[in-house]
Formats: sequence, structure tokens, C-alpha cells
Amino acid sequence: MSTLSQNNMKKHRKPLKLESFLPYRLSLLSNTVSSNIAATYQDKFGISMPEWRIMAILAEYPDISADEVCQRTRIEKSVVSRAVARLLARHLLGRTFDESDKRRSSLCLSETGLTVYDEVMPIAESFEKKLIEKLTKEERLSLSILLDKLQNEAEIK
Repeated sequence: MSTLSQNNMKKHRKPLKLESFLPYRLSLLSNTVSSNIAATYQDKFGISMPEWRIMAILAEYPDISADEVCQRTRIEKSVVSRAVARLLARHLLGRTFDESDKRRSSLCLSETGLTVYDEVMPIAESFEKKLIEKLTKEERLSLSILLDKLQNEAEIK
């Protein structure tokens, strides 16, 4: 072990056990699930994970701004901006500008975007079903409650 590593270990006597650290575990699970689903729609439709999340949000909440997309997805503004630009260029989204303030716009899925969404959604739902069917009904309910509690606590600033 190098002197630098030894000195570092002395400063931090108890290293973090990443595999049992909740934020890491939640991130790992989220990335694993998202990557498995993404493999399907990336290959078939050339849609990235952020693009799919934007499409899914707009299917549920049509005619919202890019800022609202950022808030609902927790995706960084620059990532949303680039993904929206790609989706608009591929005609998967439509954009309308506010008559009174041309800087404000709202986004929605185009007809093509809705068609793609309608093809991807059953794949995502099927994956979710396979994943959660490993849990009992009680475990599913508990998981939902626990995730809500953790989300609410994490949002408190």
C-alpha cells in the first residue's frame, strides 16, 4: 500500500461500505432496471434513457415546459435540453410557443412520438411486472410506501 493510501486510511478510519450505502444501492437498482429496459428501446428506436423519460413524462403530462420536465424527472436542465432538441429533430415531440411570451413553450408528444411510446410502454410494463412479481402483495405495498417516505424525506431541504 502506498504512503498516500496509508495516510488517507488514517484520516478516514472507517471506510464507507458502498454496497450497503442506501443512496448507492438505490442508484444501482435504478440504473440496472433502466438499462435493461433501455436496451430494448435503444436498439429498436434509437432513443436514449433521458429521451425515453421525457417521452414518458409528456405522455402523462402533455403540454408542459422543459423546466417542468426537469422538475418531474430530476434530470439536469442541460441533459433535458439536448434530449428535447434530438426528439424535436426526429419529430417525436411537438413544441408550441406562448403567444404572450415567445421564450416560454410547452412540449407534447407528436403523433409519431405517441406511436413510439405505445410500442415501448408495454415492454417497460412487462419488465416491471416480471421484476415486482418476485415480491408478495404485502412486499409491493410496503415497497411503495417506503419509496414514498424516502422520496418525501429526500425532498426536504
